[in-house]
Amino acid sequence: MKSVKISLEMAQKVKDFVKIVQDYPYEILLKSDKYVVDAKSILGIFSLDLSKPLVVEIYSDDCADLLKALEAFE
Repeated sequence: MKSVKISLEMAQKVKDFVKIVQDYPYEILLKSDKYVVDAKSILGIFSLDLSKPLVVEIYSDDCADLLKALEAFE
């Protein structure tokens, strides 16, 4: 598992983030305090407090390409 912090304060950033992560077959979760949602779910993401940084948890050992895409996204 890999973890990355990300900020999704605007609706367009949420849409772009989901567009990136939906192409990967492994499980990707977003955490905000005690809440956890599927990172591929726009509705789930909007249920989180987007004013704070979120933690992206990637459940794959072969996720270097996704990590690079998330770095470019920031």
